[in-house]
Amino acid sequence: MDALLIIGGLLLMLAGLVWLVMRAFATSLLWGWGSLIPPITLLYIMRHWARARSAVTLVGLGVIPLVVGLTLLASKDAERLAAIVRLDWLRPEVQEPAELSIELAGQLNGQPFRPQQGELIDGVLVLREGLDFFALRELSIRLPQAVDGPVRVDVLPQDEGQLPEVELSWLLPEQDLPEARRLSRGYTLHLDLQPQAPNRLAGDFHLVLPPRFKTSLSGRVELYRDRLRYVDGRVDTRFDSRDTIAHVLQDYLQRRFATRQVRELKLPVFTFEGDTLELQVDAQVDGRLERLPVRLHKRAEQGWAVEGDRFPVLPAIATVQATPQREAVPVEERLSRPADRRQRFSLARLQRNPEQYRNLSMRLSRASGGTVEGRFVGIDADGSIRLAQQMGSGGGQASFSFKPEEIGRLELLEP
Repeated sequence: MDALLIIGGLLLMLAGLVWLVMRAFATSLLWGWGSLIPPITLLYIMRHWARARSAVTLVGLGVIPLVVGLTLLASKDAERLAAIVRLDWLRPEVQEPAELSIELAGQLNGQPFRPQQGELIDGVLVLREGLDFFALRELSIRLPQAVDGPVRVDVLPQDEGQLPEVELSWLLPEQDLPEARRLSRGYTLHLDLQPQAPNRLAGDFHLVLPPRFKTSLSGRVELYRDRLRYVDGRVDTRFDSRDTIAHVLQDYLQRRFATRQVRELKLPVFTFEGDTLELQVDAQVDGRLERLPVRLHKRAEQGWAVEGDRFPVLPAIATVQATPQREAVPVEERLSRPADRRQRFSLARLQRNPEQYRNLSMRLSRASGGTVEGRFVGIDADGSIRLAQQMGSGGGQASFSFKPEEIGRLELLEP
């Protein structure tokens, strides 16, 4: 609505100015050419007000919707209005250098798709175009199960059974939430990805969706396998992500307790809102549960580190031959995995027992349209469902709350 008012006001003002110049030419050729210069235009209006009055009135009428539109835009998106006033739209768009080598030809929803970010984590392949919180265009492929190592997937339109789920989403300028489409069969997909040190996958990518989706992509992609970043073969602790904090805490606990037997590290939900984090950490250390508060601080050169950390580095690991008894432990653990909670999941079950699903990944579809994926944080005092979502390129997390009547569908994405 604000854009229509602004455009309408500008068109009325332009029509009034053109009419004014035409009136000046009708008066005399000299006044006509002179009216193209603003100071002489004002002089013409004062000398020939009777002729110029109608055109000036039209210009004034155009000012009214222009001012109303700018006021609405300022109340809804002040930063966008400031960018318009600064004439940012006249400046050429500067593309930041991409961290990944992604060379795809084709289109997504009928538009060129140039993703700058890509990852394959927990069996979900994501390609994103745009560095804002909501991607300009995004493609996600949810594999039937998580993979560890090379990835080879081939799907044809006639295939049946448990196939990867493909989801497209795009954000139009007039929308607050992205629009999404999903399908689980009837498409062509080819993935052939090979691991690359330290935490990447690279290889061929080919996807063709049914004609109504206007999506066809082919080329080579490079994807992250986790949310860590490396510099010279070492983890870059300056990068803001949950995996970076987990890595720093894992190393800290191993050195603090002088043991490498640190398992099941659990972190609360947090966001990167400054240079300091205060967390309550749970972990299994040498078979016993340890719960301790930690305070992390981020420095420009060192990155994230635990305050008061002066524990020495552990000695190098010697080669140890595993015994048959130790090999049997992980087998027993795999056989006793808990049941898949996705099978009987529902909104009512979540409201009855929210602790059972805390920090699990979910997809929420709003009744009014649009989808949001994030980790379940809890239920607010008014009964709203709260999700925390990782921001693009590891820039932190954001929290969303949805009332039950706003939810059209809620899916649990992890077992």
